[in-house]
Amino acid sequence: MSQARKPTEPTPQTASLSRRHFMAATGAAVATFAVIKPALVRGTAANSTINLGMIGCGGRGTWIAKLFKEHGGYNVAAAFDYFQDRTEDLGNQLGVPQANRFNGLKGYLKLLDKVDAVAIISPPYFHPEQAAAAVEAGKHVYLAKPIAVDVPGCQSIGDSGKKASAKKKCFLVDFQTRVDPFYMEALRRVHEEKAIGDFTFGEATYHAGDPFTGRYQLWNDKEASAENRLRAWGLDRVLSGDIITEQNIHTLDVMNWIMGVPPIWAVGTGGRKYRPAGTCYDTFSCLFQYPNNVGITFSSRQSEGYGTQEGICNRMFGTAGILETEYGGQVLIRGKNFYRGGKSPGIYQEGAIANIKAFHESIVGGKFDNPTVEPSVRSNLITVLGRTAAYETRMVTWDEMLKKNEKLEIDLSSLKA
Repeated sequence: MSQARKPTEPTPQTASLSRRHFMAATGAAVATFAVIKPALVRGTAANSTINLGMIGCGGRGTWIAKLFKEHGGYNVAAAFDYFQDRTEDLGNQLGVPQANRFNGLKGYLKLLDKVDAVAIISPPYFHPEQAAAAVEAGKHVYLAKPIAVDVPGCQSIGDSGKKASAKKKCFLVDFQTRVDPFYMEALRRVHEEKAIGDFTFGEATYHAGDPFTGRYQLWNDKEASAENRLRAWGLDRVLSGDIITEQNIHTLDVMNWIMGVPPIWAVGTGGRKYRPAGTCYDTFSCLFQYPNNVGITFSSRQSEGYGTQEGICNRMFGTAGILETEYGGQVLIRGKNFYRGGKSPGIYQEGAIANIKAFHESIVGGKFDNPTVEPSVRSNLITVLGRTAAYETRMVTWDEMLKKNEKLEIDLSSLKA
């Protein structure tokens, strides 16, 4: 990934280069596309726009809202965030009418009356509820990953995706790697041409600096108020799902993409060993066991690397070669069926632009099969499996995790509705 990271929100205090800082450094150009309003799919009213509501107005929400606007086919018509200052900031930057700016925990329900589609960029804990409400209201949904923080949430998103298809609505989950041409071609060769032969074992890593240092002051070792926990949600294991779900999902999604089936079981460990605040771990180490005795090791950290390799990297070893991928870095196949591949240093922004374009094309083209939902649900569940194994320091099977159906809970009763 060439020094790329994915913090929850960019902060000036972030010590190392984050995915979002990396994105800003690339300066990838934004394309503009001719569009029509989804209600008029059959070709009338050319150049009208899709009214979009932003659910989540933090750092990434504001950034991606600008990409939607620059696309040319969207009007950012409404905005919601629990915190008024965030809603006002996004609204002022993008010209959202004052009457269409909403706050509080349930303000997004008012937003749904104003738009054709929503982009959900809120803390992952809220994604299942917000996505379900949007689908129920007949809106198209663009959803940030991770899709949820627990098994019930993942299942809810799966159900929402199916309901969206039945209602002829688009439901897209935003993974940048899945639309990168080098990843796509390398995985096609691995799957269709058996370019690396039979799988033998693999590695997945997500090593990065700590992106949350700017939020430490909102937390103390004893407790944090509900509002401070929400402000610093990346430090909260329930709101974020912990780093293995909120951030490490990128490398575990590539692992899922490679394997195409869920793991049988996982063992793991981890802890909060560096960071002085919050309830999340800052390091995980897991082993995922797949069918045919294929094991994949996984490790992550959010700490000073002291010059060691950092990034979102995957390797899959096979009987005829090795697949290597790095987010923003080199993607290639070594061995008998060599594929040089290439690098996509602007993958963070370019991937989002590609997904924004695909979302629009699916809406106006009437493509409602929503193929991103099912693999995203499985990738998210894999993070929950690894997290559970690490928290409990024991082997946890896939079937056991699904049967247990554990829900993460947080008391938000003190927050304004």
